[in-house]
Amino acid sequence: MSNTPTDKYNWHKVYASVEEATQTVPLRKLQKLEIDGRQICFAHTQAGFFAVDDACPHLGYSLSRGTTNYLNEVVCPWHSYRFNLQTGFECEYRSRNAKTHPVEVREDGIYIGIINN
Repeated sequence: MSNTPTDKYNWHKVYASVEEATQTVPLRKLQKLEIDGRQICFAHTQAGFFAVDDACPHLGYSLSRGTTNYLNEVVCPWHSYRFNLQTGFECEYRSRNAKTHPVEVREDGIYIGIINN
């Protein structure tokens, strides 16, 4: 068994194709998904597809009810905290960072990786 970075993830197919994902989650939109009992905020931006835990690290409000911006951030609708979708970093250091999850676009669909416990 190889020791590659993908070995630490359970990969979950969330869409059958990029077309299906784009129809379901148009550009600059968000969708809440449940994977392995976790609430995930799935984002579609100009930079691609991203996944972060849905609960805002500040006070737990659903990030999927927020918006995205031109800086590739998800903006919490409650207190406007902004989290970089690639890194999870909160842009003004006012809160813990958001937990990100890798997204892979494959020939047979779009997958989100959840860390194995």
